[in-house]
Amino acid sequence: MPDEAEVIRMYETITIEEAQARLAELIGRLNPGEEVVITEDDQPVAKLTRQPAGQWPCQPGSAKNTPHWMAPDFNAPLGDFKEYMESTTPYKR
Repeated sequence: MPDEAEVIRMYETITIEEAQARLAELIGRLNPGEEVVITEDDQPVAKLTRQPAGQWPCQPGSAKNTPHWMAPDFNAPLGDFKEYMESTTPYKR
């Protein structure tokens, strides 16, 4: 049996009373481009839609001249793998 959110999407209509009680849930589950028709007395009165996602805020190269911090021991082997690294031998043909 489908949950209530799936039923709403299948039929794409909901009463105004249900919409008022579950508005936050409806908005949260609505995907861009989908719509739910809200009815009152079996007549459509509104459509609830989700806006398409906006433009990604980062632009290529926007951090080009930004100083970045990296730990001095970034490339050092991790202590958790010390035993493993010492016990394995390099791949030989």
